[in-house]
Amino acid sequence: MTSSKGRGYQFEESLLFELSREGRTGYSFPERSGAKRTPSSNLLRKAHARLPELSEPEVIRHFTRLSQWNFSIDTNFYPLGSCTMKYNPRVNEEVARYTGFAHVHPYQPEETVQGCLQLMAELELYLAEIAGMDAVTLQPAAGAHGELTGIFLIRALLGARGNPRKKILIPDSAHGTNPATSSMANYEIVPVRTGKEGRVPTSVIEQAMTEDVAAIMITNPNTLGLFEADIRKIAEIVHAKGGLVYGDGANMNALMGKARPGDLGVDVLQYNLHKTFTTPHGGGGPGSGPVAVKKELEPYLPTPRTVLKDGIYRLESNRPQSIGRVKAFYGNFGMLVRAYTYIREMGPQGLKRATELAVLNANYVCARLKDAYHLPFESGQMHEVVFSDKKQKEKGVTTMDVAKRLMDYGFAPPTIYFPLVVFGSIMIEPTETESKETIDRFCDAMISIAKEAQDDPDLLHKAPHNTKMRRLDEAKAARELKLRFNFS
Repeated sequence: MTSSKGRGYQFEESLLFELSREGRTGYSFPERSGAKRTPSSNLLRKAHARLPELSEPEVIRHFTRLSQWNFSIDTNFYPLGSCTMKYNPRVNEEVARYTGFAHVHPYQPEETVQGCLQLMAELELYLAEIAGMDAVTLQPAAGAHGELTGIFLIRALLGARGNPRKKILIPDSAHGTNPATSSMANYEIVPVRTGKEGRVPTSVIEQAMTEDVAAIMITNPNTLGLFEADIRKIAEIVHAKGGLVYGDGANMNALMGKARPGDLGVDVLQYNLHKTFTTPHGGGGPGSGPVAVKKELEPYLPTPRTVLKDGIYRLESNRPQSIGRVKAFYGNFGMLVRAYTYIREMGPQGLKRATELAVLNANYVCARLKDAYHLPFESGQMHEVVFSDKKQKEKGVTTMDVAKRLMDYGFAPPTIYFPLVVFGSIMIEPTETESKETIDRFCDAMISIAKEAQDDPDLLHKAPHNTKMRRLDEAKAARELKLRFNFS
């Protein structure tokens, strides 16, 4: 990455279609021998596919150069709040590539994949223990998918009791996917406003909780990086009216080994394995969002379930009360192997230590930056900290300006303008995998930018200065998308 002190190599990479030259190729195939089959004429192209024509070195160099531009957790600190971009240990990748894991097929007979089924069964036990729950499904393919599965489970249980109810309470400090999840499950959303300390007031829950409410979806720690200290009282209020407590477990990396949501009154909880258990994150690839539940919800879990009978692991589908499948086969197995490996390698004390370091690092960032940036809630951070641009606004500098300028210092900007309850928010999560030296470099850059905002606001308005692309007109880009390239 470039820095404010100098410029590195600046590749100006053309599109493959722009590099293309007629007749150039990077492959060769032998002439086909034997009788030729003529395809049906309606399957034949009327003209050749308009594909770029390049040599092999041109293709390799093109994609290699693009990969060198990629900002990733393997190359730099990635301080995204809420998204939890922690480093993924390479031992996870090594184990996931074992032939017995990587080359199996979901249609193999159960007797030939006993090791895989055992891994799944043991991972369910580990995740249940960590969350203080009784059972787990590994099927959901992402955290939001796990949310949807969890709300479907709540609807199934309440429906079996005679009334699935109509509403779900969602604090404004919850994860942004919670309202969409509730709506997709055909529930009406009842917003709950955050109190002045950044937490959910029990008095508001007492007023909002009626016998029409199926559940509350509460993120704990919430998206302000604060622990909902009244979670037990909130659970008592909801349970007293026959509702259930859905705990958004996306931030379990701030609790594992220290507190169990199931012990605090939570009935359903989804994990985001990329956030807590170091599986790959995003990029459109496979994810994993296991759901842990209390015993009364176990009969409704998706099928098939992995069970041990007579010393043999089986996939059991005969579960009449199940909500059915939520994903093909048994979940994204490669992600399960990675999470299992991480848990086994860390052990109980290692997981607890990871939580302690995540909280320590976030509080260190808070302590270093709270004089330079406005801290809206000063009541004890957990795994992340949220600032605002209130001080910088006095000079006309916004959160966007700060984020753009940070790129000149060689850092990816943190999450900005989320959560929405803090205007001009800057959300930072250092995770447990970053060293003090790395965090200090980041904090030094943020402090320097705060000083620049006071001394030379125009410098930030025009940032970034050292990147390949300068400040873009993002509103214009959003309105006037160019999704096609004319290569005729």
